[in-house]
Amino acid sequence: MASRVPNTTMGSFSVFMTLLLGIKFIVKPVMTTKESMGAVSAKKWIVQSIISGMMVGFICGFVGAGGGMMMLLILTSVLGYELKTAVGTSVFIMAFTALTGAVSHFAIGGMPDLWCLAFCVASTLLWARIAAKFANKASAITLNRATGVVLAVLGAAILVVNYVK
Repeated sequence: MASRVPNTTMGSFSVFMTLLLGIKFIVKPVMTTKESMGAVSAKKWIVQSIISGMMVGFICGFVGAGGGMMMLLILTSVLGYELKTAVGTSVFIMAFTALTGAVSHFAIGGMPDLWCLAFCVASTLLWARIAAKFANKASAITLNRATGVVLAVLGAAILVVNYVK
């Protein structure tokens, strides 16, 4: 199905989802608690997880997206995860996806600029640590708004770069 969709449409979907997810977290923060997460029946949670996973997998295959933003949306909106747990779960999933893609890319001879790779790894580790300290001290509403602002700014910036030339 993806071969029938223009490349610009496929790329725009991820950017649009990032912007919408950011706006969603700003306008309607996720205020779920761990206690309310545990109140959902196991059967309902499994069925929702399978259906949601199939939808995200189809969309990712269709538009070529990584799925991290969609997983975050599903985890918070459908499965009722609290934001910290949803972000952690989504990042954990994305780490394996990115590692698999990177190893495959390197295996076919696509070696990156090693200085750039080292810089990206170091800055990611540094800022992940800083963000984790912030997230552990912030209230749920502050964390939602901060996440929303980051995602909305990222989505808007990519839209501007791609469409204002």
